[in-house]
Amino acid sequence: MKFSENWLRQHVRIDADRERLAAALTAIGLEVEEVAELGGTLDGVTVARIVECAKHPEADRLQVCQVDTGRERLQIVCGAPNARPGLVAPLATIGAQVGALTIKAAKLRGVESHGMLCSAKELGLDEDASGLLELPDDAPIGTPLAEYLGLPDARFELKLTPNRADCFSVRGIAYDVAAALGAQVEPLDVAPVAARSSAALPVELHAGADAPRYCGRVIEGVDAGVPTPVWMAERLRRAGVRPVSFLVDVTQYVMLELGQPMHAFDRDALRGPVGVRRARDGETLTLLDGREVALDGEFLVITDAERAVALAGVMGGFDTRVTGATRNVFLESAHFAPSAIIGRARRLGMHTDASHRFERGVDPELPRLALEYATRLILDQAGGTPGPVVEAALPEHLPRRACVRLRRARLARVLGLTIGDDEVERILRALGFEVSADAEGWSVRAPTRRFDVAIEEDLIEEIARIHGYDAVPATLPQGTVPLRVASETRVDEDELRRHLAARDFLEAVNFAFVDAALLEAWDASAQAVPLANPLSAELAVMRTRLLPGLVAALARNVARQQTRVRLFELGRVFAAGADGEAPRETPRVAAVACGQADAEQWGLPARAVGFHDLKGDLDSLAALCGATLEYRPATPAWAHPGRAAEVLREGRAIGFIAELHPRLLRRLDLDHAVVAFELDLEPLLSRPLPRARAGSKYPSVRRDLAFVVAETVPWSALEATIRAAAGPSLRDLVLFDRYQGKGVETGFRSLATGLILQEESRTLTDRDVDTAVAAVMSALEREHGARIRS
Repeated sequence: MKFSENWLRQHVRIDADRERLAAALTAIGLEVEEVAELGGTLDGVTVARIVECAKHPEADRLQVCQVDTGRERLQIVCGAPNARPGLVAPLATIGAQVGALTIKAAKLRGVESHGMLCSAKELGLDEDASGLLELPDDAPIGTPLAEYLGLPDARFELKLTPNRADCFSVRGIAYDVAAALGAQVEPLDVAPVAARSSAALPVELHAGADAPRYCGRVIEGVDAGVPTPVWMAERLRRAGVRPVSFLVDVTQYVMLELGQPMHAFDRDALRGPVGVRRARDGETLTLLDGREVALDGEFLVITDAERAVALAGVMGGFDTRVTGATRNVFLESAHFAPSAIIGRARRLGMHTDASHRFERGVDPELPRLALEYATRLILDQAGGTPGPVVEAALPEHLPRRACVRLRRARLARVLGLTIGDDEVERILRALGFEVSADAEGWSVRAPTRRFDVAIEEDLIEEIARIHGYDAVPATLPQGTVPLRVASETRVDEDELRRHLAARDFLEAVNFAFVDAALLEAWDASAQAVPLANPLSAELAVMRTRLLPGLVAALARNVARQQTRVRLFELGRVFAAGADGEAPRETPRVAAVACGQADAEQWGLPARAVGFHDLKGDLDSLAALCGATLEYRPATPAWAHPGRAAEVLREGRAIGFIAELHPRLLRRLDLDHAVVAFELDLEPLLSRPLPRARAGSKYPSVRRDLAFVVAETVPWSALEATIRAAAGPSLRDLVLFDRYQGKGVETGFRSLATGLILQEESRTLTDRDVDTAVAAVMSALEREHGARIRS
């Protein structure tokens, strides 16, 4: 936000000099990025008129001008393309200082020149160096330029945070300055302009809460060709806005001073009532800049009886623009909800001052005041006959000012110091708040322009920033800090991170936003949560799984010649809630690996990482929480058939482990096999309370059992059968051999297991052991068709 210092001082009378003003603005959160002094060294620069122009005899691009200074006529050699008889422009006389140049009498190509006609850039007033600074024809010749232009002045540029939409106007900034420097904002005297004709256009609202207020007024017989007054044009320039034409400049001026974007239509180009509605799919509109844009139902448009005539909150239409030939004007001033405007200009590759303000929030009570103010400015300069103000409003959709409680004790506790009641009330009233004191504190109503004040902490922040953060004492904490003992029934997430890092994985942190096409490639787009205002198409939806982003990170590493990549991530995934509920968040842990199973070395033969390598990593992770994981064959869409399993803990499915499907690898442009797992995190964080138990003093007995079983029967099912059949005497079960080949028919495999049996109260007999082994073999044969290997 750029503004003129002199303009600000008209709204708030302060004694502070420029340096103190800049320091105060930064201290209260309105960071000053630049202060540019304007017109500080214009002594000797006056308003002058070019009387005659003749071509320079020795130079095609130079002219010899006769210039009237009001006291004498001087000969000036000038190369500006807009130099012409009758032009009023600044003249730097001999001895004047213009930037680093001291003006002296000189000869240019043999012709004497007694001064210099100046551009705005040469005077340090603007960046325009295309020609002489053109002044109005009625500018008083001979008057010092600084006096005529209201100089010296300074251009301030603020870096505003998005929550301070109220400071996108000079008057909004004035309230903060008044509070910080102990002043009061000058009253704004905008008396309603009485209607002198019945000319009016009906106004209709068809967009509900998106456009709850719209004001319009017809002004007939306007002289649109009048020049913009110098004081207005200069304030616009110093705010970074180039004057265009009087009617356009008035709307810009009101927006900068009050904060309300406005638009002026050519009344004669409008047909029928004016309304606000959602655009129709495929509807087109030619904007002021000449571009034709295609719209859809996400956009708001201003319409007449036949068509869309403006893009609401963004830019007016080309066909209904005001020109020098305009005689009848329709002024509009409206309130649009930020949610209806935000992102719309960016979708069209645009950024306008109006959209910048409406996206952040504009005072809903400002449209009528701004309309009256703009009407008065137009009548004073361009004449005309005003009609009545026509207003359409939906009060139920207009923002309401809430009453916020500010407790004296809470204020002192949060800030760590006591601020007097008088100072608290002074600050709040200077900011435009309504304050009512009571025994415990205050009841406060924020002005309608302050969208950012809704809770008690907002008011505390207002008091703190105006009172001064440097006034908050540095106080050491007192009292004892309670110690929290970590629960033995829960594993800390950092412990999981350290464990995976110790197993040679690197932690990755990916965006929670992903490309919708990436989720579709993984068959994971169901219940995806789209973002209302994504930063880009590649970050358009919330992730439903960790693996798509993690494998994408692996692919980027592989593309950069990393042959062995092992990554893990702990993060949240998101799924759309039912019936308008908030999205569900689920913590997950995932890991991916590709390349060699072991880091490059000479002691072991090289081999590619496989399913069981990653399964070993997962089992070791589960051991942290004392869990025994079960694996059940499964084939999710992204997994390689026959090389995938569902992971269960205590019978509950918590995720998958698998090698990625070759089709998916091709789509992701990966040439290496990739193994991965993704599990719900919560089941891995809970563990049973450890309990000490004395070991049995009786010996254990081991019996090895080899049997043949169909290779389609998973070991997990065999293990469950053995444990159930062996009974409570079984202490451990070891699978120590697996064989397929000669002596074992095709489609079967031989498994050798060790059953370790032990009792707590006695020594097992041979009969006890034989009974247990027989029960195991009987159960294996009955349930899985297994037979003892001969």
